[in-house]
Amino acid sequence: MRIRKLATTALAGALLLAASACGDDGGSGGPSAEGGAPKTLTYWASNQGPSLEADQEILKPELDRFKKETGIEVKVEVVPWADLLNRILAATTSGQGPDVLNIGNTWSASLQATGAFVPFDDTLLAKLGGRDRFLGPSLAATGVAGQPPAAVPIYGMTYGLMYNKKMFAEAGIEAPPKTWDELIETGKKLTKDGKWGLAVEGASVTENAHHAFIFGQQHGAELFDASGRPQFDSDAQVAATKQFLDLMAVHKIVNPSNAEYGNGTQAVQDFTSGKAGMLMWQSIASSAKAAGMGEDEYGVAPIPLPDPAQGGKQVNGMVAGINMAIFKHSRNQDAALEFVKFMTSKQTQQNLNKVYGSLPTVKDAYDDPAFQTEHIKAFQQILATTAAPLPQVPEESQFETLVGTAMNELFADVASGKQVTEEHIKAKLTEADEKMQAGS
Repeated sequence: MRIRKLATTALAGALLLAASACGDDGGSGGPSAEGGAPKTLTYWASNQGPSLEADQEILKPELDRFKKETGIEVKVEVVPWADLLNRILAATTSGQGPDVLNIGNTWSASLQATGAFVPFDDTLLAKLGGRDRFLGPSLAATGVAGQPPAAVPIYGMTYGLMYNKKMFAEAGIEAPPKTWDELIETGKKLTKDGKWGLAVEGASVTENAHHAFIFGQQHGAELFDASGRPQFDSDAQVAATKQFLDLMAVHKIVNPSNAEYGNGTQAVQDFTSGKAGMLMWQSIASSAKAAGMGEDEYGVAPIPLPDPAQGGKQVNGMVAGINMAIFKHSRNQDAALEFVKFMTSKQTQQNLNKVYGSLPTVKDAYDDPAFQTEHIKAFQQILATTAAPLPQVPEESQFETLVGTAMNELFADVASGKQVTEEHIKAKLTEADEKMQAGS
């Protein structure tokens, strides 16, 4: 009962923060004239490429192929990350939304608790080729352990440190940094002539929450205690948050204007245009290509790990990725399952993950040489060895909203010239903790 109550209050809190309560997408695709078989699906896709328009173009050939194979048309809307969670949460309560949608895999348990999605039990998974066809880390991030997944993975990801090889060479830097001190030193060498060492999305709730988790793990922080109570303001989490903020506030290797970046593309654009020499991000393959940046012009390395002697965990990434879910309110569940089957098929997995530079989530897709490149192997290694999953608890999405928002405000304070101390950070994180406990 407590989990259900927390999930409900998390939903209510997120809805209060929603800037756009709900789209006007109704349950789509009624029966066709030939005996009731659905012929149209609506699909909310997440923004994976350099722009919403680019994603439309990337998806179009696959959706056309699906229509040719099945006769089912898919009407796609690419939803910005800044809006996606609030749009989804609104749709779970209104019953007005798409048939099929993408979700960030860290939200799986939170959205599962709403009861709004079709569970992928063994019978449904068998129609997709079975549970064993999916990669273990990706399938593990689809909901609470022991329950049928609320969604299935379609794009596998984790974080890495992207670095501009030309800028490194010009600054006399021979290799990417391996320690935090080296990251700062490298950033200072790159910060000159109007260019910056590192780009961040300081106004992105999602990005900030992910970095809070990663660096919190490095400091030995845990977001929830054994009883499930939040502990966002622990000394370790405060130290981790300050470490990240200090890249702008103290070390000044991040442009203060990055405190306004929040749409998921601006920091990437600074990196691909040569305005910043490093970027802690998931794959940027399609964005780099669109910007005219060749794959050989940048490298991918692990985000620096902490010294094991400091007691933190050897974590420098999270089990990230995109899952696909089916709304229970869809009148086209059979057609929706066909579409999920298509999106998790070997060919579609290869086609889309090649373009996005992400990792296929099904084992049989890896026989393509495109997934043996230097960049892909670097992400594979991080995901397999030093990435940790965010807590698969119903309150996870509320953590992202509350802590991510707190960090947005802290970055804004830094950019405005305010001194952001540990006490200031702790107060913000305590406020987030209290809001979580109060269910607001």
